[in-house]
Amino acid sequence: MSLLTETRKLIVPPRTAPGPSPLARAAVPPMAPGALPGLGHAAALLRDPLGFLGSLSRHGGVVRIRLGPRTVCVVTDARLVHTLLVALAHDCPRGAVQDTLKTAFGDGLLMSEGQAHRDRRRTIQPAFGADRMGEYLAVMHQVTEERAGRWRPGQVLDVAKEMNHLALEIVTRALFDARLCEEATLAFHQALPGLVKGQIVQSLYPNPALARLPLPVNRRFDDAVRVLNRVVDQALKGRAEDASGRPVRRTLPALLRTATDPATGCPLTEADVRSEAITMFGAGTETVSTTLTWLLDELLRHPEVEARILAELDEHLPAGAVPTPEALGRLAYTRSVTQEVVRLHAPNAFLMRTARVPVELGPYRVPAGTELLYSLTALHRDPVRYPEPLSFRPERWQDVGGTGRPSFLPFGAGKHKCIGEAFAWAELTVAAASILRRWRPTAVQGSRAREVVWTTVQAHGLRVRLAPRGARSPRGGSAAASREGDAASSPGETAPPGGTVPSSPDEPPPDRCPFAGAAHGTAPADGADRTPPAGPIPPRDLRAAADRHADWVVRHGLLAPSELPRYRAYALHELIGRAFPRVEGAELDLLVDVLGWFTILDDRFDESPGRHPAEAHALVDPLVAVLDGAPDGSPSDGRLLESWRELWTRQTASMSPEWRARAAREWRACLATFPAEADHRARGTVPARGLGLTDTMRLRRHGSCLYPFMNIMERVHGADAPAALHAEPALHRLRANTADAATLINDLYSLEREERQSGAAFNTVLTLQRSHGCTRGRAVHAVRAQVARLRQESEELRRDLLRRHPAERWYLDGTRELVAGVQAWSSTSDRYVVPDDGRRG
Repeated sequence: MSLLTETRKLIVPPRTAPGPSPLARAAVPPMAPGALPGLGHAAALLRDPLGFLGSLSRHGGVVRIRLGPRTVCVVTDARLVHTLLVALAHDCPRGAVQDTLKTAFGDGLLMSEGQAHRDRRRTIQPAFGADRMGEYLAVMHQVTEERAGRWRPGQVLDVAKEMNHLALEIVTRALFDARLCEEATLAFHQALPGLVKGQIVQSLYPNPALARLPLPVNRRFDDAVRVLNRVVDQALKGRAEDASGRPVRRTLPALLRTATDPATGCPLTEADVRSEAITMFGAGTETVSTTLTWLLDELLRHPEVEARILAELDEHLPAGAVPTPEALGRLAYTRSVTQEVVRLHAPNAFLMRTARVPVELGPYRVPAGTELLYSLTALHRDPVRYPEPLSFRPERWQDVGGTGRPSFLPFGAGKHKCIGEAFAWAELTVAAASILRRWRPTAVQGSRAREVVWTTVQAHGLRVRLAPRGARSPRGGSAAASREGDAASSPGETAPPGGTVPSSPDEPPPDRCPFAGAAHGTAPADGADRTPPAGPIPPRDLRAAADRHADWVVRHGLLAPSELPRYRAYALHELIGRAFPRVEGAELDLLVDVLGWFTILDDRFDESPGRHPAEAHALVDPLVAVLDGAPDGSPSDGRLLESWRELWTRQTASMSPEWRARAAREWRACLATFPAEADHRARGTVPARGLGLTDTMRLRRHGSCLYPFMNIMERVHGADAPAALHAEPALHRLRANTADAATLINDLYSLEREERQSGAAFNTVLTLQRSHGCTRGRAVHAVRAQVARLRQESEELRRDLLRRHPAERWYLDGTRELVAGVQAWSSTSDRYVVPDDGRRG
């Protein structure tokens, strides 16, 4: 027997056509055979839920079963289920399964009925409107990239657990703009079994009072409810306002807090907000995570399907690009695959309604008070409507009208249809695309997914070993991580392809130059060794990012279209691509936009603000005020301010308070260098005339924006570097060396351009020439030697830190990649090209 048939039970007996039931004219639905005295059909239902429910269709479209003293009608015909959910929705409200959760979670959208449900649905609907989908897609993409970027080659993944964490994080960040701690995420995952088991057991109690007894299943259910409440409280806590004190308008809680109850005209209470938050966590996590687990399991079984998905993604959704609704609409085959996974593995084992008045379902008459049960899993495995129902066949959805089948009801139908349907379909596609493009999972022997049925059909047991897809390393990891298990190699930097640092080899370094002297070790004279960067970003992805950035600067009024050709020649996207060789998607766009904005700001100080402190402060102080959360100022350039406010929001979204404080502190130090330089120029205390070399280096260190970009490494990675690492004096020195080395490299390549400026330039080579009497060639040689020394010392610091913090290799290697990226880009960019007419560039 094959593994496939071992892990699935044929829950519907074969039949050739839905012929008329022998009881078709009966007013009362037939009773299923096999009831046991006292227990009825409860034992069969608990022993094999899907097999038992699927077997009932041969007895009729509606079949009675007994669960202890209770009689329940099981609706087995998809057309009658559709009637129940649409035409009879008012007369048949939710049943015992959902009522179990109502007492624990309140009367939210999932539990409410009638006018209350309609009112609440109208209130929440804007959060799931089409205009929000683009924003949600970006978050889904970012979260999945961050989480998948933390995995490592060779790692064995518990897929169900990891997908649960992923789905929870997507809901938390997309709908609540919050970030849960790892402990809360793990607690949520561990609590789910107790929640779903308690839900089904309590719904089968003959008397609701039994739910209050101190039975183990009841205690586990109550514990799970408390955990879910704590997780929701963490997501809601502190999100009423953003870091600047302004109300957050676009989150689901903010939407609810500004809404009013149509019935009373009063604002919704915090209890109302909390009930809806719990609904979104409960409904938006387990079913999606289970479906993602089944999706990966099916692709392991069908590699030809995986290959077609990857080919379609390559054609319609460029790697690293943030998905758009239009792009997802072109993924026809991928949508067919996700639909087939949802059909074959419908997450809802059974749901219930209660007839509050007598109703008719087809030929059957159902008395008032009757509980009605239906199984989406059984309906979706009907062999009449879905030939070969246990076969995974995505092509069945490529015929005309496949998605509109009334027998396909994964999100329900009618007024209670899941409000997050579009969100869920998008989440499945975006998450699968990001994971499959980065990783090639292979099943660990003997650990395929198996069905575990409670109120949902869960996927348990799937464990996979990860291998990078292609040659690219995972984003947020390190080059060394992709070679895990290999022999250690010497750390190195990247030399500029086809370029060298300017030098004058005929002039030896004089002893009186403070940077003079040969570097220790065997580093090349320019301070770089020749190790190529790991995982380069595909050129087409970088070009696409450059195009999006050009649109961004024009849209924000930072540049006129006529200024774009010269600006684009700077090739800033190439610097990001070299310094962050594994960044993708929204993070790639953020990095290019931040670097471009800073470059445009820096160019402003080549003009009048660079020589007049008052103008410099007028330009910079409002930017600093954004970091402080102060009210809007009155800048001399509102376009720079508005674009900066957007960039600061994008940088800090979902980051920890500690990260935001550190980032604000270091951006503040960076921006403060502009007025400081203007003040020195105005007072004549420029390098060589009052400002010493040490002070010049300290000023230049913070003016290069390297510190802020070292912080953004943590955002790209998806997690803060530990506080213990940040407390290390060795890390402080490594960060300073990183900023100094990049600054000195920049000074070497920008030297000719800055020599031709009319005003005094803050360039270390020029400072050495003026303050220590070095010739140009000797000053250049001294700076190059200092770069080499800084790099060697940095490698020693990395090795020392790595012994104490082996898990943070991604951060330590990232500082090396920043310096290598600056040098490689500086040698090829037109940023420092001197115009032919000799004027300042």
